[in-house]
Amino acid sequence: MKKVCNHYTSLRAKGLCHCPETSHDCCSYDGYGEGECMDFKYGREESGQTRTFASGATRDSEDGKPDFEGFIHPLCLEAYGEYMNSHRIQSDGQVRDSDNWQKGMGLKTYMKSLLRHVIDLWFMHRGIERKDMRTGKVLTVKEVCSAIVFNTWGYLFETLTEMEQK
Repeated sequence: MKKVCNHYTSLRAKGLCHCPETSHDCCSYDGYGEGECMDFKYGREESGQTRTFASGATRDSEDGKPDFEGFIHPLCLEAYGEYMNSHRIQSDGQVRDSDNWQKGMGLKTYMKSLLRHVIDLWFMHRGIERKDMRTGKVLTVKEVCSAIVFNTWGYLFETLTEMEQK
């Protein structure tokens, strides 16, 4: 069995991996910065349905399974978490639970807020400064994108939970 590097092909396609074309065993990427590929380092081998590691441990293939580590970048998730935490204090001074939004706000509420934030981002994309309507504070792309994610996830969450109830 040939040792494979799952990062090699995608990194090569993105122009981020500079290994020789003939080398598929190492992409000089460990997912956390520098060094050899983690798959190569830990001796992972592909054999169709089962992965075998240098330690002898086995796992099913990752084929067809969502790659959440690849779909979500920690910088984005961290920015979103910081945004959400900064918006926990309500106008009456009370701190709402982090999962308060899961109680539901209705699709209409999410859509109205989403579109306000999309408009803000659109203006900012065109170089026009935007300010918070209540505080007058200059908005950042990080804040606006996080607000868009919040409203999109809220809309999606309500849609999915409604579908599950049917």
